[in-house]
Amino acid sequence: MESLKKFLGVILLLLGVVCLVIYKFALPLNWLLITGMALELAGILAYIFINKKSN
Repeated sequence: MESLKKFLGVILLLLGVVCLVIYKFALPLNWLLITGMALELAGILAYIFINKKSN
């Protein structure tokens, strides 16, 4: 479980990218943009803070 926690930021970034790809090619809905943006921001912050504490 600890190794999965290390990759939480990357997983959130990938989920954000999936939301943005769905928006671009399938469903142009505003909530997909907002969700994608929130996941990207959360992924970046999680990656920074989790990996900062591990060093």
